[in-house]
Amino acid sequence: MAHVCARQVLEFARVGPLLASNSPEHLAFEEAYPIGSLLEASSMRFFALLAMLIASLPLHAQFRPERQDVLVLLREQADLSGAEKLATKEEKGRFVFDALVRTAQRTQGPLVRFLEERGATVQRFHIANVLRVVTDPETLELVAARADVWKIELNPRVSGLVHSAQRGGGEESFFAIEPGVSYINAPQVWALGFNGTGIVVGAQDTGYQWDHPALKLKYRGWNAGTNSANHDYNWHDAIHSGGGSCGANNPAPCDDNAHGTHTIGTVLGDDGGSNQIGCAPGAKWICARNMDQGNGTPATYLECFEFFLAPYPVNGTPLQGNPLLAPHVTTNSWACPPSEGCSPTALLLACQAQRAAGIVTCGAAGNSGSGCSSCADPLGIYDEVWTVGAISASTGNIASFSSRGPVTADGSNRMKPDVAAPGVGVRSCVPGNGYAGGWSGTSMATPHAAGAVTLLLSAHPALIGQVQLVENILNASATHVNTTSCGGAGTWPNNVYGHGVVNALAAVNAVRSVAVTPNRTAGSSGAGQVVHFVLGVQNTGVLPDSFTLSVTGATFTTTVPASIGPIAPGATGLATVSVAIPLTASIGQSSSALVTVTSLNWAAASVTTAPLVATAGPLTPVLTLSQPLGAGTGLVIQANALLPGHDYHTIVSGELCSLPGAGPYLGLCSTDFSFLLMQFNLPAGVLPFHFIAAGSSMAMGPFPVPSGLSLDVLCFDLTGAGFGGISEIARYTVL
Repeated sequence: MAHVCARQVLEFARVGPLLASNSPEHLAFEEAYPIGSLLEASSMRFFALLAMLIASLPLHAQFRPERQDVLVLLREQADLSGAEKLATKEEKGRFVFDALVRTAQRTQGPLVRFLEERGATVQRFHIANVLRVVTDPETLELVAARADVWKIELNPRVSGLVHSAQRGGGEESFFAIEPGVSYINAPQVWALGFNGTGIVVGAQDTGYQWDHPALKLKYRGWNAGTNSANHDYNWHDAIHSGGGSCGANNPAPCDDNAHGTHTIGTVLGDDGGSNQIGCAPGAKWICARNMDQGNGTPATYLECFEFFLAPYPVNGTPLQGNPLLAPHVTTNSWACPPSEGCSPTALLLACQAQRAAGIVTCGAAGNSGSGCSSCADPLGIYDEVWTVGAISASTGNIASFSSRGPVTADGSNRMKPDVAAPGVGVRSCVPGNGYAGGWSGTSMATPHAAGAVTLLLSAHPALIGQVQLVENILNASATHVNTTSCGGAGTWPNNVYGHGVVNALAAVNAVRSVAVTPNRTAGSSGAGQVVHFVLGVQNTGVLPDSFTLSVTGATFTTTVPASIGPIAPGATGLATVSVAIPLTASIGQSSSALVTVTSLNWAAASVTTAPLVATAGPLTPVLTLSQPLGAGTGLVIQANALLPGHDYHTIVSGELCSLPGAGPYLGLCSTDFSFLLMQFNLPAGVLPFHFIAAGSSMAMGPFPVPSGLSLDVLCFDLTGAGFGGISEIARYTVL
């Protein structure tokens, strides 16, 4: 393994920026100095990045490097794959928290002891198996050579609001409901009775004015009954020095920039009066400060993700975290730009842990458009993040500043953004109990999308914890916008709008749906008999569901099951509609019934059949198939409701018959029903295909039939000219 001494780090300082690029000069330098493979902890790239940090120092400090601030990623990371098999968000969250903590506690000890013995400052994380280390370059060289270390990433102070949103100069005009909120059809979801109630949103940003009139009643730490606030498990400050007007380690939410307060207002803000600024005003929220006056570090971002995974008390420790108090969705209107030295791996691991725990992570695409592949910063580049671009609610067009895909920064060529939402000229709340309009950016679009997630989960709690399914629903139900820009083929999804513009109402209505297909829409039987219709009830939604059935319009007694289900998504259940032909009915008299099938969980998911018409006609045979002596014995066909002396024909179709008319099973079979009806030219007295009824009932068989064969049997009356009564098909699987 190659080793590089601390003095060589100083030599790299003059070429650090060159090494961080992929320029020809960089490649020439690596060829001249083959010190190791890139990205590994002991590689030249580590020292090059470290040299970049040194090069950014004042000149007098470059040649006496002291303590450097880095993230050390351990080689072993927790296996979180088991969370996917768990049913509930609570189970997923506990599993992920326990797995992360166990892995960190088991593997970090030796390295921590080594570092502390050398005077390093160490902050442990478990959201990813990472240590934040502040130490000298010589110690880092030794750390890089350890077998238990995967890689070392810088922990620079970066602009979390890089290419920041444009801010309006005043309150500007306002509407009872803000245009962006209306654009995603949030008010229509409220009208259905769902406004975010039961859902908790996590927000990390520049801080928050928790007691703003539009936010206070929604803050989870506020107790209206006691008129007091408890910030334990509801607030975390990751800023431990500086902090601007809020200072450091603030025990209560505070915003030193206004950006955070503005964004959470768009998710759920509502002052109960004329300022309906939020998409999900019934939701609760918790929060964390990850930026000091708009600047954060990878470590502050990790710290806030760790808090959301399992919130803990103010001044507490992450090991006191309670995953049962984790939010359902987080909104992230910030970035960690690699252009400022932010290495992405640790944040990616944190986002993967959030997802495994059942938390939807919404992130801004960035404001570096309109060029293609301008979506280049974490979190927006990650597949694990639901990334949001910005449109104008007044035009519906993509904002010029909204970053586009495909993502080339990590070599994935991944399509981004996932969706778009209103992010131009947005009005929301700001510190000082005020409101400000005219703010533009994907920072403003992201909370609209997070609000749509919140409404969807509130309307359909069964989706809680199912991150991929939630994203799929929102993507599929978005208002699709086609484009040829950035590699688009004039279709969707694409690298400008993603799957389209978020549509909360369409998403909510897409979760549960049903399709109904009757086996026939007309049937007849004789007076006193019953006509049956079989409905195929298909669950076309995305969750298991049960359905109620009701009948309208029938003049004959018509019965249906009260309900059917649960039916799995995509599966079909069968429900029988029975129409009793009255004894007094005359030939030709009919009844027309409509059957309505409705989701037990979503009244809007409802379908009514075409009219099912039952007509009084000649008496029809009734068939029953059985094996009276049990499995493996002969099949008996019982025909009832026969008219003595009438000429009947029976058709048998077996699924295993390969050619029409050539089946070995009862002498005749076909998969073509029309063909079957032609096969009635057998001589009289040949059972069961052709017989003269001696009485009102007749048993035929037993016939030897292979086990497992499924049969359809039909009997009809051919006395006189044309067909008489035709039985309903009797279906049976041979035991």
